[in-house]
Amino acid sequence: MSADRSRQLLGEFLIAKGVISSDQLRIALVEQRRSGERLGRLLLRLGFCTEATMNEALGENLSEQSVDLSRSVFDEAALKLVPQDTARRLRTFPLAYDPQRRSLVLAMSDPKNIVALDQVRAQVGREIELQPVLAGESEIIRCIDQSYGFELSIDGILNEIETGEIDDRSLHAGLDGYSHPLVRLIDALLADAVRRDASDIHFEPEQGFLRIRYRIDGVLRQIRSLHKLCWTPMVVRLKVMSGMNIAEMRAPQDGRISLTLSGRDIDFRVASQPTVHGENFVLRILDRHRGVVPLERLNLHADDLHQLRRMLARPNGIILVTGPTGSGKTTTLYSILNQINTESVNIMTLEDPVEYPMPRIRQSSLNEAARMDFASGIRSMMRQDPDVILVGEIRDSDTAGMAFRAAMTGHQVYSTLHANSAIGAIPRLLDIGVSAEIMAGNLIGIVAQRLVRRLCGKCREPYVADAHECRLLAVAPGAPPPLIHRATGCEECGLQGYRGRVAVMELLKIDADLDELIACRATLREFRNAALAKGFRSLADDAVRRVLEGQTSIDEAVRVVDLSDRIN
Repeated sequence: MSADRSRQLLGEFLIAKGVISSDQLRIALVEQRRSGERLGRLLLRLGFCTEATMNEALGENLSEQSVDLSRSVFDEAALKLVPQDTARRLRTFPLAYDPQRRSLVLAMSDPKNIVALDQVRAQVGREIELQPVLAGESEIIRCIDQSYGFELSIDGILNEIETGEIDDRSLHAGLDGYSHPLVRLIDALLADAVRRDASDIHFEPEQGFLRIRYRIDGVLRQIRSLHKLCWTPMVVRLKVMSGMNIAEMRAPQDGRISLTLSGRDIDFRVASQPTVHGENFVLRILDRHRGVVPLERLNLHADDLHQLRRMLARPNGIILVTGPTGSGKTTTLYSILNQINTESVNIMTLEDPVEYPMPRIRQSSLNEAARMDFASGIRSMMRQDPDVILVGEIRDSDTAGMAFRAAMTGHQVYSTLHANSAIGAIPRLLDIGVSAEIMAGNLIGIVAQRLVRRLCGKCREPYVADAHECRLLAVAPGAPPPLIHRATGCEECGLQGYRGRVAVMELLKIDADLDELIACRATLREFRNAALAKGFRSLADDAVRRVLEGQTSIDEAVRVVDLSDRIN
């Protein structure tokens, strides 16, 4: 079968399954003739479908077994059979080896690639039977990075810097040829942070050394300490990569880095700050593939999820998400937008800056040079016939006024606001300058959230809550104490006891009764009592639910959410 006919059949199959449209296939084929790139990879790059959907469709089309590598456990025996450079070059990952049957399971993006299978067979020996299974290419590359150990390459580069000896392992860790060790060190550290699911990288110069810390699951962890002499050339490299002025060392600067790591497009938002010991650098990691989470995966309480869907059904008004910096407000907003992102809806955003590019959504960044701030940006977007508007943050009275004006003219508006709770957002809006009369009737609802660390499923330890913990959990007097869990730590979670984070939320849906309280400028106590009477669950209630379900510990819940009001 010719390559053109094969591509046509694949495209027709994806159209029949509803994965892509005929127009999207036509665009991809035109782009493929221009670039020569594989059709499947092009469809992913153009944002026409996700890798999971593509793998499912391909597995059915090719009658191949597919595998989810994110749920797979690495097999050291299999890794020893296939060298890292072979696995990376052929885009294949040795998943499992059965010594009794002498069979090797290979995860491949193209299980029908006979040439790649022959090269692996020549590497492992003809007596071993190969069993190819279908997996996404980006997942294969991520597994190669994680399983073969990028940590060794960092150690090799540091040894080369200290001794001058070239380390072969660092040259074959996914880098193209030889380059200066400090250049490779920056690349290796960025890849290492992405591999560990860090959200931020801190380069902190001290008097005699450089401290490197990652923020993982909301908590900073020290990863490395380097000699101060390394920092000056590292600063130059970071400034060149992020488009900063390398000659400016006395003023703060901002920049952005875009790289492809572990088969995924990763953006880094870079900020420098002069300190007494040199320039301090913080890199915010923006992983596009992790930025959008379906609403169902937010793991909301069933009643809260139903409440949120009712809020989204309102055709016009404002929905606010509140919380401190780093509490996942942007992720929640993007999840909401992804829920309503269809071809029949025109969604426009104004952000500072755009963090996660999304298909079909018109996204704009603030531009100081063009004098476009939030207020003027909203005014401009309202001329673009939008159905939904997302404003990155309501900071001042001008932005708030334009946002509510957009809501009053028939638009659905989403934004973030710095407030401690959902109910606390109302006096905050009054303080900014939004009148109670304007707020009433135009405010759909408010979501307040925090992020708590999730207990490691491998090592969490169950125990019976003591008397003080029962009071925090609001256990009824005389009721048996509940079984809850504490963090211990194992190799799986890096001895932290936690792995990943989960959102703790409170949702306040504004109805006619609450609108009347807003218009009358009711006190917070009156407003809270009215909300509780309608079934409102606070952040503390949701945090307690997470503890009782074994998702987090009570120590972590107390660290993030105030539970003191629950003690009588």
